[in-house]
Amino acid sequence: MSEAFNPTEVQRIANEGKKVYESKKLEYEPHQNGKFLAIDVDSKDVYLAEDGAQAVELARKAHPNKIFYLVKIGFETAETIARLFAR
Repeated sequence: MSEAFNPTEVQRIANEGKKVYESKKLEYEPHQNGKFLAIDVDSKDVYLAEDGAQAVELARKAHPNKIFYLVKIGFETAETIARLFAR
C-alpha cells in the first residue's frame, strides 16, 4: 500500500533531498551530468540511472512505496522533483 499524499511530507522530502544531493554532488558532477539520482531522504541511499524513471525504479526495488527526491545531475532546481510511484 502506498503512502497517502501529504504536501507537508513532500516538502520535507524536497528540502532534505536537496541537502543530501548538495552533500554528495561532487561525487557525480561533472562526470555524470545529465543522468539522474533518485534519493531516499530517510536512508540517504542514492540510485543513479540514465533517466528519471530508471532511477526511481532502482530506488523502488530497495524502498517500495516511498517518495523519492529526483535530481538531474548538473542542473539547478528545474529538473528536480519529489515523486511518488505506487504500485
